Amino acid sequence: MDRVTATPAALELLAEIVADHGPVLFHQSGGCCDGSSPMCYPQGDFRVGERDVKLGEIGGMPFYISASQYDTWKHTRLTIDVVPGRGGMFSLDNGREKRFLVRSDICRI
Repeated sequence: MDRVTATPAALELLAEIVADHGPVLFHQSGGCCDGSSPMCYPQGDFRVGERDVKLGEIGGMPFYISASQYDTWKHTRLTIDVVPGRGGMFSLDNGREKRFLVRSDICRI
């Protein structure tokens, strides 16, 4: 079972960002509920911790979650979506007035 998926809108925004900035990675370090924003970094600009958990990939880009967040969300499947607005989740300026957002569903693992 995929632990992380993305909506078509999220994949479209991700493709635009990768075209502008090259490969990126996602990291979810805070937020315990729907509406949390994953951080999006150019690969190489963020050091993944040894306890971080790789949930999978979206659009070919890796998606990690901190161990403490994984413990909170281990019974969920995350869906990355896009909503209007600017969030604090980019280490790069996307200039598109859109931001990624996490939605979650309870699942059995």
